[in-house]
Amino acid sequence: MSAGVRVKVCGITNLDDARAAVDAGAAALGFNFYAQSPRYVTPEAAAGIVVHLPRSICLVGVFVNESRERVATIARAVGLSALQFHGEESPEFCRAWQQKVIKAIRVRDGHAAAIAQRYAVDFILADAYVEGQRGGTGRGVVPILLEGFERRRLILAGGLTPQNVAAVVRAVRPYAVDVASGVEQAPGKKDVNLMRRFIAHAQTS
Repeated sequence: MSAGVRVKVCGITNLDDARAAVDAGAAALGFNFYAQSPRYVTPEAAAGIVVHLPRSICLVGVFVNESRERVATIARAVGLSALQFHGEESPEFCRAWQQKVIKAIRVRDGHAAAIAQRYAVDFILADAYVEGQRGGTGRGVVPILLEGFERRRLILAGGLTPQNVAAVVRAVRPYAVDVASGVEQAPGKKDVNLMRRFIAHAQTS
């Protein structure tokens, strides 16, 4: 299974990085529409990027406690394939979308798996819990806290780098891995060589 793990590169802010991620083998790209994020991108800028990308790429919009109307508006304008909810969105809020749905769970303790099971969504993204931050922290999830998560819909994020991703994939066996800060020169600016190494190591572990 690990050889087929998918890679999502999150925090895309420009076309060059998007193209480089696709060329490196990324299956999905994440666009952060949370205005307080250092990787924030406007819907207009994101739409200008995705028009140049292959249709086979999964385009994920990242939202934090947005209204349903705003999410739907951005999803249509950008042409999103999937919606990632990274706030306190309820199980009810996450239902009945046209796109695939990813619910992010910040894994703080052993109760995280029970929380994840409440969400009837396509995928659960498990990220490290850091007080006051919504992801992209560079902190990893303690593997033992992932017991009880369904591997078939688990996307693992948090603290992944080209140096550790192969070992993490072997140990956890997620459906996919998500990386942002681990392949960056600075927040929102990717490093082409790091992306290539990360994806190669993730897929050959």
